Amino acid sequence: MRSRHLLPVYFVGLAAALPAWNAQAADGASLSVSGSRAPITEVTLYPGIAAVQRETRIEAQTRQLSFECLPASVDTQSLQISGDEGLRVGEIKVLMQARQMAAKECTSPLDQQIRTLEDQLASIEAEENAAKLVGDFLQGVSKPGDEARVTPTQIASTSQVLRQSSRDNSMRAHQVQRQKQDLLAQLQPLRQERDRTGGQQSQVMKITVQLASPRAANVRLSYQVRGPSWQPSYRAQLNTVKNQVQLERQALVVQASGEDWSQVRLRLSTGQPTRNTQGAMPRPWVVDVIQPIALAAPAPAPAMMARASSAKMTAELAAAPALPDLDVSSINTAYSTQFVVPYKITVPSSAERTTLSLGQENLATSLLTRTAPAVEDAAYLIATLPAPQGIWPAGPITLFRDDALVGNGRLDFGNAQALAQGLSFGRDEKVVVRRLPAQSNTGSSGWASSKTERTVVRSYAVENRHDQSIALQVLDTAPISGNEQIKVQSQYAPQPTSTRWNAQNGMISWEQNLAARSTAQFQATHEIRFPENLPVSGLQ
Repeated sequence: MRSRHLLPVYFVGLAAALPAWNAQAADGASLSVSGSRAPITEVTLYPGIAAVQRETRIEAQTRQLSFECLPASVDTQSLQISGDEGLRVGEIKVLMQARQMAAKECTSPLDQQIRTLEDQLASIEAEENAAKLVGDFLQGVSKPGDEARVTPTQIASTSQVLRQSSRDNSMRAHQVQRQKQDLLAQLQPLRQERDRTGGQQSQVMKITVQLASPRAANVRLSYQVRGPSWQPSYRAQLNTVKNQVQLERQALVVQASGEDWSQVRLRLSTGQPTRNTQGAMPRPWVVDVIQPIALAAPAPAPAMMARASSAKMTAELAAAPALPDLDVSSINTAYSTQFVVPYKITVPSSAERTTLSLGQENLATSLLTRTAPAVEDAAYLIATLPAPQGIWPAGPITLFRDDALVGNGRLDFGNAQALAQGLSFGRDEKVVVRRLPAQSNTGSSGWASSKTERTVVRSYAVENRHDQSIALQVLDTAPISGNEQIKVQSQYAPQPTSTRWNAQNGMISWEQNLAARSTAQFQATHEIRFPENLPVSGLQ
């Protein structure tokens, strides 16, 4: 197998390396392919970019192969030609041209959908005109002239026929109007998307490659397109009897590259090719005397101008239209996770979203009931989960507790604090939290230097109305001194499990098992001392 990358220019020649190449190309056949003759066979989708592979077959006498109707968003630096053993690749050329000047096959992939809907709309409008004509005729029959009077014996039968015909025609006209509105609603976004990505004035790319093969061979064209993307989402089903969470991965796929992905092999990757490949380096730390500021600013250095140009390009990319921000096998590598869809899939080049299921994990969990009485008189059921294998990008999660929907949250196994906090599966209505009246007083002490003393007492009561015991966690905050002149002393009853919960100073955590139908009380007493004339903030 031979393959080569296109350098960041529009064409690269290998005539010098391949003697008599031009003579062979002149004698050989030329083949142009697009659409079904060079279909997309495989797509690897990353967040914000897609690696696309097309494949076609050539005969032994083919010396020039052209891939037409490619989207203008193709990254020319990523072009790669490969094929069966013995295939030799020569010069590669890239041509940008207006869609209307390209081959007939280069019409927008949305055109067929639009034409089908327009045909249906024409049929509906014909029905609408017919219904209007019938209505006008019935109205004329119901108001005859003097020469067309109805005899008394014909009045009843004629009225019945007119009434039934008019009713049927009105109902048909109403149904036709509804169908017309539905078709117009479908046509409008398709036309807008076609004008945005595939209008007559839009650009398409043509790639021409000189090649030679001693026999018929398969030729593959690989390239990258910016814009297509996928984002993760999750569903968590909590079973409170088994203390187990069924975690389902999902992927929302969307692409508007200008070409449909029809029956392709799709692979999703958590890799980030659009990110920087190298991290920022530390700069030298120089301590020096401050120099006077010059009145005239120097001209921008070339490096600064390059950075400004890069910033402008980044801003232009950001200003581009934003994309709407399967039993699948997964492959865990050292630095990314890939998901391989086991069957071929179609993703149209439109605003249509495709949701894929990427598999499930059953995770054992520890359940606890958490409350922060100083903030809210409520308790919530929390499930703490171990981080499973592989890379799990942060994303929204839909939460179910014992098959009942409780709401939405966010899953982020890469955030240590979020992992420690666990997933919240809604309010626990059978745990009653009461914030008892707070006590506070302020006094003075000292002779030579008068000091202010403020004492704050917080008390809480938590009642378990379940028929079984629960693991209870009560969170509270303690004052933290930000100045050496301010002294803080705290006492607790009972003694808290931690005074630095989740590695945060001043976060108090009481944790205990609370028996069924029982109540526990928690109290924190804080004494704050500071000079009498010192202005202090944060006193409660």
